[in-house]
Amino acid sequence: MKFIIIGITDNTQPWFPPEVQEIIRNGKVFSGGKRHHVIMAPLLPAEAAWIDITVPLDNVFAQYSRTSHLAPRTSSNSTIIIFASGDPLFFGFANTIRRKMPEADIKLFPAFNSLQMLAHRLVMPYHDLHVVSLTGRPWPDFDQALIQRVPKIGVLTDREHTPAAIARRMLDYGYTGYTMYVGEHLGNPERERVLTLTLEAATQQSFDQPNCLILNASRTTLQHSLFGIPDSEFSLLDGRERMITKMPIRLLTLQALDLPRRQVLWDIGFCTGSVSIEARLLFPHLDIHAFEIRPECEAIIQENTRRHGAPGISIHMGDFLTTPLPIGEQTEEGLPDAVFIGGHGGRLKEIMAKVLRYLKADGVIVMNSVKAPKVTTDSHRLWDEACQELGLRQEPPMRVVIDEHHPIEILTCRR
Repeated sequence: MKFIIIGITDNTQPWFPPEVQEIIRNGKVFSGGKRHHVIMAPLLPAEAAWIDITVPLDNVFAQYSRTSHLAPRTSSNSTIIIFASGDPLFFGFANTIRRKMPEADIKLFPAFNSLQMLAHRLVMPYHDLHVVSLTGRPWPDFDQALIQRVPKIGVLTDREHTPAAIARRMLDYGYTGYTMYVGEHLGNPERERVLTLTLEAATQQSFDQPNCLILNASRTTLQHSLFGIPDSEFSLLDGRERMITKMPIRLLTLQALDLPRRQVLWDIGFCTGSVSIEARLLFPHLDIHAFEIRPECEAIIQENTRRHGAPGISIHMGDFLTTPLPIGEQTEEGLPDAVFIGGHGGRLKEIMAKVLRYLKADGVIVMNSVKAPKVTTDSHRLWDEACQELGLRQEPPMRVVIDEHHPIEILTCRR
């Protein structure tokens, strides 16, 4: 199947070079979004057929296939001409075609994408622009850019991830050092608008679709997170200083979890959320899921994530043994390759057995065991028994003593 993909802007009177004009004049089957159809309708041949690009996309590609099969191979009917916004390879429809029809013959005539056009309007160099798409996508890539303190971020938006919603999220987590530039209807001489806003002002605005934005901050205005957050900077459960994994132990625990190579971390029994938050800030590529049975801990982790600028941690309240798990039903999506057990309530064996049903083949489990005379449950013994019964390979424990606190053993096992 052959596709010719032509990039357009929001200009209601688009201009094309002679080669593209000839392609349009001789075309039989065209496709694009409803907005693209409105722009291009006056330029299409009288007998042209149009296929709307709408979800679900499988229906769209089924129409493409039927059109191609019905047309003679030598006919222009066998070529589908698609209009797409800007550069079709820039988070665009050409990528979708390559994914769904890898053998397709594709020819491109790109236009400037919306973020390029916004940078042009602002006379802003964009060679250093870090681009994130929130168009039909969740927050993780955007959160990662914030945590990494990227000074210049270009964002493609949608009707849910609006400039106002983006500004609110940034302010909620303390990312205040940015100016927001918003471009609406770029390329449309009658409706185009470019705005320069503070984040606070952006939360009070409504914005026309389509739009995109650039966030810009000087490096001197961005406050970088600490390597090792002091324990005193966390809100605690009932103010109890012992109910937190101490900072040196926390960092050693993250090292034992081997997080630079991991993708999904489960933090079971998060309490204050210190391990999840430290992991989020040091390794923002991670998909982190934090579990806790005590309902009062939900407000504590929410406060701590905002205090330390750690968006994107998925919080799951309830008993881990009965809580629905964040995994795909038919795929490995969401399966953990790193698990930290911060609390087990004496049910360590049951928890580890459940973890093992989902842990990836190269996964690691880590737990900290306190060696204190008044501790009634010997966690290390339960750990050894569970590892033996479940066939897990243990690594030598790491024994650490901090100040006057009881010794702590960092226990690690692998499949």
